Amino acid sequence: MTMSRIRFPRLPRMVTAVAAATVLALAPGVAPIASAATEESTEGAIDAPAEEKTLRIATAGQIDSFNPFTTIYLTSTGINRYVYENLVQYDAKDGSPTEGLAESWETSEDGMTWTFTLREGMKWSDDEPITAEDVVYTYTQMMEDPAGMGAANGSLVQNFDTVEAPDDSTVVITLTEPQAPNPGTEIPVVPEHVWSAKEDAVGDPGDTDVVGSGPFVLESYEPNQSITLKANPNFWRGAPQIDTIQYIYYTNSDAQVQALRSGEVDFITGLTPEQVTALEGADNVEINAGTGRRYTSISINSGAETPEGESYGTGNEALTDVAVRQALRQGIDIDTLREQVMQGYADPATSFIPSAFPKWHLPEDDEAILEHDVEAAKQTLEDAGWTEGADGIREKDGEKLSLRLLVDSASQPEQAIGEFLGPWLADLGVELEVEASDADTISSRTLAGDYDMYITGWSINPDPDYQLGINTCASRPDAEGNGPSSQDGYCNPEFDELYAQQHTELDEGAREELVREALRLNYTDTAQIALWYPQALEAYRSDRFDGFTTQPEADGMIAGQAGYWGFYTVEPVSGESGGESGGLGTGAWIGIGIAVLAGVGVVIFALTRRKSADDRA
Repeated sequence: MTMSRIRFPRLPRMVTAVAAATVLALAPGVAPIASAATEESTEGAIDAPAEEKTLRIATAGQIDSFNPFTTIYLTSTGINRYVYENLVQYDAKDGSPTEGLAESWETSEDGMTWTFTLREGMKWSDDEPITAEDVVYTYTQMMEDPAGMGAANGSLVQNFDTVEAPDDSTVVITLTEPQAPNPGTEIPVVPEHVWSAKEDAVGDPGDTDVVGSGPFVLESYEPNQSITLKANPNFWRGAPQIDTIQYIYYTNSDAQVQALRSGEVDFITGLTPEQVTALEGADNVEINAGTGRRYTSISINSGAETPEGESYGTGNEALTDVAVRQALRQGIDIDTLREQVMQGYADPATSFIPSAFPKWHLPEDDEAILEHDVEAAKQTLEDAGWTEGADGIREKDGEKLSLRLLVDSASQPEQAIGEFLGPWLADLGVELEVEASDADTISSRTLAGDYDMYITGWSINPDPDYQLGINTCASRPDAEGNGPSSQDGYCNPEFDELYAQQHTELDEGAREELVREALRLNYTDTAQIALWYPQALEAYRSDRFDGFTTQPEADGMIAGQAGYWGFYTVEPVSGESGGESGGLGTGAWIGIGIAVLAGVGVVIFALTRRKSADDRA
């Protein structure tokens, strides 16, 4: 896991008209590679043949790997939720723990021992039996190799003493101390007979000869082209109603929107407010604006350090002063920024726990929350010794208060954020240099601590323990990005203590207050400035599929869930004929492609492998 991959979603291009895409279809069954064009040139003309029971999802999501021990990107972890069942699953209704591989569980009176009973007769997709030994193998690998096999979810087993299987259907987890979170959630269980035979399990990409236990199994992966999942007939809840899920890559979100309108794909997510408006009233298109589980924030380099406390990177030393960081927050008009960029499709943010989880969320009226106040922010900087120079930029000890903000050059919203922040911070006496670059460069720079600020965000699970855990001092990677994953490179021993207390607090009310106390401390320390909680803006072809399940059940999201409900319950619309909307077929597009190549030479519509915040789980 690397800190460099912690960037908030590449929000799609903000335009008032939806751009279209010109698609060069390479061959039947091969995913198209799209480039931007005009809507008039393509609308209704792109129509790759669709099988009745194949759900086609447009994506630009980055894949780090499909290795469930190491992957941290949103697209790959989301797919793994469909491939590997957990011991305990998150319920679709409200995200509470529900049956997974285990049909029941109980805890000892002292809270030190959890006993899980697996249902009998379950099979892996290769027909081998699923047993308690698979669970023991999975958890043990993470416990014994926290930096490698525990890279993605190692914090979840830090409190484990032993994991044992007294018989094929029983798993006993003994803890070093009682804990509140159910220890069976969130960890994908892998088949021991497959993974124990791998020469390098940590380095294995996990994309070939995949054996799973979830509703679908990864069949193939063509980088920057397509990802194909096949239904798993052995899934313990029953086989899905569709046969295949195919993720098809497009260069930008506008091309995805046009592909949905023309019937080339069946589902898209990550829409902008402008794109939602453009799709309203479109034939056979249903829009879902669901409660999301992500947050958006500005991550601040408050002093990159290794777990041993060794400093690295090029972060401005001024940002190691909490007063400077607090002044930046108070000087930014977050409400205006949210309204201008998200146009009503986001809720105000206070911390990295979204309002979708009210049990843990830090409310807007909490005593720690600062109101936007430019004059107070100026006074905070003045009190910290930063006096205004002749050019209006504050100085201290001969150094100007000049900061860098990294933004993705392919993301109009990130660029818009930079445009708003520039004059606002100048009013405080802070010089801001907005550095637009490609996502790979930003990823590399944040990995090396070569930044002052950048746009970030994560998807949060129903229980806050994991997200709190990656804000502890022990969760910081080394200077090369090796080891565990950190949200913002944050380290405060007092926060660590609060994390440990909430982790073991069995009284739910007391634990809720400990979580909020930890969030208050993180807010005051200001390692990041929470901006908003975006809604999940999605759309699908209602003439081809229905039966999508949202999480939470009321006004929730379809894609990006903490579970596999969204696409597991999908059914083809009765009478679906599949791909007969009258556009040009694959052969015609091949002909057009040959003509283009002959006329202008070799042209390659290449996809950039993005390490954007949208790719971060």
